Amino acid sequence: MSDNDPMAEIRASFFVECEELLEGLQDGLSAMDSGADDSETINICFRAVHSIKGGAGAFGLDQLVRFAHRYETVMDEIRGGNLSPDREAMLLFFRAADILSDIVMASRNGNDLPADDVEETLKALEALVDVEEDIEEDSVPDFQPMGLALDMDLGGAEDDGQSSFTVEFKPERELFASGNEPLHLLRSLSELGEASITCDIDEVPLLDNLDPTNAYLWWTIDLATDASEDDITETFDFVEGLCTLTVKSLMPVPELPSPDSFLADLIDHVEPETTNDAQSSEAPETVKTTDEPTKPAKVNVAPKATVRVDLERIDRLVNLVGELVINQAMLSQSVAEAGIANNTQVTTGLEEFMQLTRDIQDSVMMIRAQPVKSLLQRMSRIVREASAAIGKHVDFVTEGENTEVDKTVIERLADPLTHMIRNAVDHGLESGEDRIAAGKPREGRVTLSAAHKSGRVVIEVSDDGGGINRPKVQQIAVDKGLIPAGQELSDAEIDGLLFLPGFSTAKEVSDLSGRGVGMDVVRSAIQALGGRISIVSEPSLGTTFSISLPLTLAVLDGMVVKVAAETLVVPLGVIVETVSLQEGDVRTVSPGNHVIHIRDTFVPIVDLGSELGYREAYEDFDGCVVLLIAGEDGSRTAVVVDAIEEQRQVVIKGLQEGYGRIPGIAAATILGDGKIALILDPVDLISNASGRKANSNSSFKLAG
Repeated sequence: MSDNDPMAEIRASFFVECEELLEGLQDGLSAMDSGADDSETINICFRAVHSIKGGAGAFGLDQLVRFAHRYETVMDEIRGGNLSPDREAMLLFFRAADILSDIVMASRNGNDLPADDVEETLKALEALVDVEEDIEEDSVPDFQPMGLALDMDLGGAEDDGQSSFTVEFKPERELFASGNEPLHLLRSLSELGEASITCDIDEVPLLDNLDPTNAYLWWTIDLATDASEDDITETFDFVEGLCTLTVKSLMPVPELPSPDSFLADLIDHVEPETTNDAQSSEAPETVKTTDEPTKPAKVNVAPKATVRVDLERIDRLVNLVGELVINQAMLSQSVAEAGIANNTQVTTGLEEFMQLTRDIQDSVMMIRAQPVKSLLQRMSRIVREASAAIGKHVDFVTEGENTEVDKTVIERLADPLTHMIRNAVDHGLESGEDRIAAGKPREGRVTLSAAHKSGRVVIEVSDDGGGINRPKVQQIAVDKGLIPAGQELSDAEIDGLLFLPGFSTAKEVSDLSGRGVGMDVVRSAIQALGGRISIVSEPSLGTTFSISLPLTLAVLDGMVVKVAAETLVVPLGVIVETVSLQEGDVRTVSPGNHVIHIRDTFVPIVDLGSELGYREAYEDFDGCVVLLIAGEDGSRTAVVVDAIEEQRQVVIKGLQEGYGRIPGIAAATILGDGKIALILDPVDLISNASGRKANSNSSFKLAG
């Protein structure tokens, strides 16, 4: 199939729509599992499966059509009130949604699926409604030359004909070009009731003038059904915009009286003895002429128009915006060096250019940003599979689904989160018997949340299990030779042992754990994204793993500072305030350890130049500048720099490929003068601060 094949583009568009439909299906099932039994929620699930089935039939994806049809049948039973799903049924629906997603992915990539899983789930669905499989009529028939039948009897179901509709369906050229078949649509429509279908051939030209790519036929369907008008239009959802559709209700119109008889009846109701004065006084009660506003008619608001764009084009746009930011910085540098006074046309134009650059950058970042909802939904399947594998009952809760993160970050978070979710289910939660013995409910809880904090994205995986058994963790590390025996470690240091390569608390190798590969891979993946991971655990209460990530991997707002003649950039989001130090502000706790008194609180000091090895540690901080850095746990640390130069947007350039991970260094950037400056990770730098005088020979510098 060539790259310019229009059918390839339509097929790709179908699979993109399938992703959206599957997301809606998961939302609907989650709502049903939470107790929602309203018709709209059930219809969301039904329509999602029905639309996938319709599109799959157009492309001849028989396996997808077969599975979706059975799933759709069960959903239709629920929609009709014939089936009330219990807990076991909901678990089956979730499993069926997972397999439906797998079949969609396999159909897109041309892969094979394990037939046993598909057949087992199909049998479970059939047993739920106790019907035989009946989708042969929905399979896509092989093409055979046949005569043109203008009137079709599609065998619609007979019913009482409570409502009658006339449906006019006229396909456009694009409907056939997209691979859709009117026959399947008419069959689906006939399933709603008793249908009489007539084909109109008036627009068919003579054979010499016939365009084989055009659409000349259209159909009129007289339908007697119990279904509503919305149900009828839903049949054509997948071809919306590709046809002309008119649905008319044939409800009987009540016979209105003639004007003469109406006036006669009105006069009969007027009492003869009513005087003119009485009439005038009662007139306001009979015909009200108030100025009260009438209730506005309901207005159908059209959904926002969207357009699908190739991700490579967006990446190119992001790169161009990055170059624009660099050139804007260089232009600002040149204006400053030229000594041009403020309030001139040049400086005014430059300020407008800077604001325009920021607006463009913000808009481009919004294009790349996506809600983490799809990622969180993917993790719900991991929980179901992991809990089923080890026989635990787990309640999975998600929070902050609409938190937006750079698309690249979302894609690279899937594997680390999978490890963490499996660990929470396997190691974090106790068995049902142990939970009951501890006074907890048998069903454990795993929570996955996402939120924006201090200019970063914080994702937390928490459980209500037994917490980390720290003595056991330390003993395992000793037995594996990871740490020497008899070493005294703090709780945080013991928790950090979980991230050592080869560490595992599992006694046996299983599908979930026990191979010594897991949390070290998680930490490496998070650090590769410029993030960090931390642990908070309390015995018998549970454990929380927190991942902190940058909002974007392209551009950030930073504070440009000077330290020992080196230019550095500190992310603006972590800076609470800046303070100029004077004599008496700093107090010495012990040799090499100092604190500053600010806001009625003593805050520890970190000498940035010393920690980076740029110079010897200061003994006198008079005249220095302090950046008050906020930690994710609410703590404050004062980072000492020599001077603050300016605040600006900087373009992030990764260092991982060339230098590997550097503690305390997040990335690098290009300044307006063409030199390279390091972008710091202040929280990581503070957590690894030595509090001692650093050797200047150990400094890390990048040449401009």
